[in-house]
Amino acid sequence: MLRGLPSVDRVLSDPVGMAAAQRFGRAAVTEAARKVLAELRSAPAAGMPVILPDAAGVAESAAQWLEARDQPQLRPVFNLTGTVLHTNLGRAQLAEAAIEAAVTAMREAVALEFELGTGRRGERDDLVRSLLCELTGAEDATLVNNNAAAVLIALNTLGAGREAIVSRGELIEIGGAFRMPDIMARAGVALVEVGTTNRTHSRDYRGALRPETGLILKVHTSNYRIEGFTAEVAAPALAVLAREHGVPLLNDLGSGTLMDLSRYGLAREPTVREAIAEGADLVTFSGDKLLGGPQAGFILGRRDLITAINRNPMKRALRVDKIRLAALEATLKLYRNPDRLTARLPTLRMLARSQAEIEAQARRLVTAVAACLPAGMTVDAVPCASQIGSGALPLNTMPSYALRLTAHGGGALEQLSAALRALPTPVIGRIRDGAMLLDLRCLSDEARFLAAMAALPAAHELA
Repeated sequence: MLRGLPSVDRVLSDPVGMAAAQRFGRAAVTEAARKVLAELRSAPAAGMPVILPDAAGVAESAAQWLEARDQPQLRPVFNLTGTVLHTNLGRAQLAEAAIEAAVTAMREAVALEFELGTGRRGERDDLVRSLLCELTGAEDATLVNNNAAAVLIALNTLGAGREAIVSRGELIEIGGAFRMPDIMARAGVALVEVGTTNRTHSRDYRGALRPETGLILKVHTSNYRIEGFTAEVAAPALAVLAREHGVPLLNDLGSGTLMDLSRYGLAREPTVREAIAEGADLVTFSGDKLLGGPQAGFILGRRDLITAINRNPMKRALRVDKIRLAALEATLKLYRNPDRLTARLPTLRMLARSQAEIEAQARRLVTAVAACLPAGMTVDAVPCASQIGSGALPLNTMPSYALRLTAHGGGALEQLSAALRALPTPVIGRIRDGAMLLDLRCLSDEARFLAAMAALPAAHELA
């Protein structure tokens, strides 16, 4: 029976095969056709029924295989997890102004390291340096590709071969098991721990200062909180102590923010401008978290220290490309008009959404989503709590609303979750208390969401 299978040459000469070769290339269609034919030949041995396709059928299967292979791995999804800055889902969504600037940088030759006024070579950091200083009050600024890199190069520049003093309560671990002690070791800095996990005093820092001290490091514990019998030394007091002993103070803010978030109903976080005003010699923070821009690590502070960092050979390995620089410049310019930020910056718009607004959206969608669900599954609108994510304000949640999808039967909920992830535009929610919650805080395009949900398979097809 298998002798009736078409040859690869017949598949390639078929009109369907020729059309596929025009799109994917003859070599790719040849490979795919051989793969399809090999699977058909192996089917009887595996006890599978075989229906012999003609050349057009094999060509169509080969084209489908190539189509699936060509789908991008980095795919858009609906983030309905309730975590606004979800590290696994790409953190901040960029403002339209940033997207337009990035597209221009990709499409055109740009003056990246070229001074148009003089015709001489320039510095790429100059594209955002003055903006950063304007928005924060810093004397100088530079940037690298993320905040871990910012801390790494700052530590290496200020304290390689010397000691860095840090409170035990601030030896944080960030996502992916990257720990502050490990970063310090890679920077060539000897870690000197002071105080205890829950209480550190000025006398602890003072007792550790000696000629081998290269810097004092303060780390904002943005991804956890220690509560109860606690004590820490505030940045202004550390700045005074550092100046008295002639060593720099590096204040790592982690997420970092240029705005007072309390105006949006969130817990107050220290701003970069405040950290600079409190006397830190250097301040580091992220670009793709609360700032709402692309991934980057900012280093702001004293001009002499920034100059030294820019001379570090490590700087070139950690520098930011033209696309991100363009998006960063456009994002930072939005902060010149704080009153319009929520309308123009997606991160702040999502964080600022009221529960009433999200509840109204949920109630609008209930009926339409119910029509998309397989038989035996139900949906209703329920209150829930969102979180910022990416280590920012871990104890602070925002009242929100979700669509609660309930599936009955053993394994039905896991099958539903898998089906949502398999949609052309995957829908990512969270399973809680025996139901799938789709938190709508981050949903802006209802029509596209409903179109995605309409592709859910019937109940008998979920397994």
